[in-house]
Amino acid sequence: MIQSMTGFGKHVVQLPSKKITVEIKSLNSKNLDINARMPQGYREMELDIRKLIADELVRGKVDFGLLIEITGEETTSEVNKGVVLNYMEQLRELADGESLKLLELALRMPDAMKSDKTDIEDAERKAVLEATHAALSKMMDFRSEEGSVLEKDFVQRLETLRARLEDIKKLDPSRLDTIRERLERAVSELRVEIDANRFEQELIYYLEKYDITEEKVRLANHLDYFETTLNTKDSNGKKLGFITQEVGREINTIGSKANFAPMQQLVVQMKDELEKIKEQMLNVL
Repeated sequence: MIQSMTGFGKHVVQLPSKKITVEIKSLNSKNLDINARMPQGYREMELDIRKLIADELVRGKVDFGLLIEITGEETTSEVNKGVVLNYMEQLRELADGESLKLLELALRMPDAMKSDKTDIEDAERKAVLEATHAALSKMMDFRSEEGSVLEKDFVQRLETLRARLEDIKKLDPSRLDTIRERLERAVSELRVEIDANRFEQELIYYLEKYDITEEKVRLANHLDYFETTLNTKDSNGKKLGFITQEVGREINTIGSKANFAPMQQLVVQMKDELEKIKEQMLNVL
């Protein structure tokens, strides 16, 4: 079962005086890249949160957001009255103005608010971790759903590739006959005497260079292996990527050896399907 690297998870925990909201988003990336946004007072929990995310998500560009809303009457910040009054006096000396307007300006100045930094309570710490776990769980469900959609798309494209491979197998005998006729016609146009046995040997040698039997067998095996890997319990994005490269190599070899327009048209169709698989592979975990 493959998983997508695209996902979203959100969870809210309500405490008596605070509402804790955790949001996690992820996009595709070769490695794990975590961007954590949280209030300054909760930075001490960042390492623990990063470890939780790394253990669960493995890869992807992850955006973590922690929002704390005060819902009770308690607050950790208050107006620094002495500083604000001092600012207001200084502003009044510069220009006349209403006290309310001066107060508004003074509150924007440095140190106008003071905060009593307190340690995070155990209940609050537990709630943040609980919200993170729950958001990660929802994200994993999201990733699995996206992965299921990708898997159906891959299976459909594998069937298309297999169908084109069968068309190539049917065309192969007539392709070799056409190449043989082309060579015999070219030799006859030279109007020179040739040793028939020697010509037949050279012809066989030449046709062997255009033989694609091995490529057809390997390509069929790679397609089967891709589907087998797709059905494993773990999400093997990197492994599927390697198999896709091997599939592309065999298709390119068939194309270079084809020397037959109808078969080359089929190869172009296979390359088009493979490119679509590669595009989707970028999003597989």
